[in-house]
Amino acid sequence: MSRLNSGYNGGEEGMTMKEINIGRIIMKKRHEKGMTQEELANYIGVSKASVSKWETGQSYPDITFLPQLAALFNISIDELMGYEPQMNKEDIRRLYLKLSADFASEPFDKVIQTCRDIVRKYYSCFPLLFHIGALLVNHSMLAGDREKTSSVLEEAKDLFVRVREESDDAELAYQSLLMEAFCALILGNAGEAAGLLEGTCRRIIMPAEPLLASAYQMLGKPKEAVSVMQVGIYQYLVSLFSELTDYLMLCTGDRKHFEQTFNRALEVAGAFELEKLHPLMFIRLYLNAALGFAAQGNQEKALDVLEKYAEFATGNIYPLRLHGDEYFNAIGPWIDELDLGSNIPRDERIVRRSMVEAVTDNPAFASLKGEFRYRRVVEKLKSILPDECS
Repeated sequence: MSRLNSGYNGGEEGMTMKEINIGRIIMKKRHEKGMTQEELANYIGVSKASVSKWETGQSYPDITFLPQLAALFNISIDELMGYEPQMNKEDIRRLYLKLSADFASEPFDKVIQTCRDIVRKYYSCFPLLFHIGALLVNHSMLAGDREKTSSVLEEAKDLFVRVREESDDAELAYQSLLMEAFCALILGNAGEAAGLLEGTCRRIIMPAEPLLASAYQMLGKPKEAVSVMQVGIYQYLVSLFSELTDYLMLCTGDRKHFEQTFNRALEVAGAFELEKLHPLMFIRLYLNAALGFAAQGNQEKALDVLEKYAEFATGNIYPLRLHGDEYFNAIGPWIDELDLGSNIPRDERIVRRSMVEAVTDNPAFASLKGEFRYRRVVEKLKSILPDECS
């Protein structure tokens, strides 16, 4: 997608157009004006049968009638035709990765303006709007100050609201609701987030994977059955580990429960070799554990975990990509079909900086700054910074 440079010029090669909806628009607008088909036919100068064929999609109005129809309904010709520019999945992926890389190397204001221009052009492409919203959330910390960061998060939230309210894709709408709640939470609007999410966690969800795997077995498709079950196990494993990591922070006030949660998360990670399978999740566990021990005043354990964090962050985990392993050996095609494929949501340069700043700029570790071990951790972490930050 070479045309998607920092001076984005539209990327029309990736744009497709939905089915022309002019018949539906004519019917809708005619009803809004209280006109019959015969009245509209007389106004345009055609037969009632012609209007009927337009509205049922059997034919389209002659191009010379379009300005007259648009003027009658007080809309643009694009609106009359139901013109909704779209990007396909592959182009959305390429655009996201290009913009993510731009955030790592270009001025923030320049890239954010490019995002806004894209949103205006593709305001009806809901998958794209969702991913632009996610892009803004993932890079909002680069805005420079709290007020600007909050403004970017509000922009992202507005995109998620639009997708949630307008998209016909139930899964996309649900994911948008979750991201909308996430933005509200970061912005300090806990009541709004709770209002959006209450009721969504009370359902006992029956996983689809065992049913689909059984169906594949009955159809004589054992490879497909294995693949779908591995994908299910992988997703539930990632979800479980992520929730254990988040739960760890809620356990800080109960030292015994905190250590139990940390140890159980490590056991889950060890059983499935998550340190190799999904290193970023493992790093987040170490960070939360160090934060918890620091909050408890246990400097020795905080430093122990930070040393492991630094050792892991500077280890052989790059480039950062989603992948399977010897156990999850059938999930490759599924990863390829993800919206971003095997790519992570932020450019690796930004991820490396954030891993360093999570320690060096974190006030929770202020009491450790005089410790030799802490300074050694910081020195080691800085070795992973991109060249321009070293």
